[in-house]
Amino acid sequence: MTAHTDELAPYDGVVADAAWAEEVRELARQRDAVILAHNYQLPEIQEIADHTGDSLALSRVAASSKASTIVFCGVHFMAETAKILSPDKTVLIPDERAGCSLADSITGEQLRDWKARHPGAVVVSYVNTTAEVKAETDVCCTSSNAVDVVASIPADKEVLFCPDQFLGAHVKRVTGRENLHVWAGECHVHAGINGPELAERAAANPDADLFIHPECGCATSALYLAGEGTVAPERVKILSTGDMLTAARDTKATSVLVATEVGMLHQLRKAAPEIDFRAVNDRASCRYMKMITPAALLRSLRDGLDEVHVDPEVAARARASVQRMVEIGTPGGGE
Repeated sequence: MTAHTDELAPYDGVVADAAWAEEVRELARQRDAVILAHNYQLPEIQEIADHTGDSLALSRVAASSKASTIVFCGVHFMAETAKILSPDKTVLIPDERAGCSLADSITGEQLRDWKARHPGAVVVSYVNTTAEVKAETDVCCTSSNAVDVVASIPADKEVLFCPDQFLGAHVKRVTGRENLHVWAGECHVHAGINGPELAERAAANPDADLFIHPECGCATSALYLAGEGTVAPERVKILSTGDMLTAARDTKATSVLVATEVGMLHQLRKAAPEIDFRAVNDRASCRYMKMITPAALLRSLRDGLDEVHVDPEVAARARASVQRMVEIGTPGGGE
């Protein structure tokens, strides 16, 4: 990867206006590029993108697109996944520094050591992992299909689930599987959405539905609130970001409390503008996602920066686990 911190300075004043949008679209046309944006991106990035969604949906688009260049407005592991699925395409990420605290919580070496302590175990890795970890994985999963993936593994097989401890706990709770071992990683944003603030917001909004991402530290608390009758059980929904959009269109509630990264509110409000969507934690913003600014996107398209590369041998080993994820992925969505 090529450092470019100093090169960002000339574009610091870029504003996402009509002229910016026109230039972005023209540069994308010249590069034969498709622009993909994750649900957690800034609203203006989501609006300029050809496709917006979760990482599973975007991975599918990347794999099937006829464009020769993919501009992935998301974090680095997502762009890596696009490159793994489309090795002959040019993949750009507007700011290569856009990492992921969850993906960083386990390395390929750590996973190899873990596997050595559990010979014969099946490794299920959340899509939020590096290419090196995917290369050591039997099957990737998303938050919407993690339960189904684990349930499909023979009951007598040990399962190593990484890296998210909260999603792993959710899978273990639903499947009742005692031979499921969970890595102690977390997304710093989702882990920061805690049970007490969820309880406080739910008490203040007794008629609201609760849309809870399974990566959240408050997921168990939401089920506890439902179990003790503080919140009606049918109002508590543990959902991936893709499934949140489906639920938003189907809910009869007039207000919804959302526990995930705040960028998701933009797509939810577009999907169901009549509903009052509010964040459980207004500070739940991923600084890595927000590195993809209008300036960074324009610079990337103008100069062809930053290109994502994955070692061909690592990519070849990772591709099988990613392709299984794409095939198994439920219609509702991914992470």
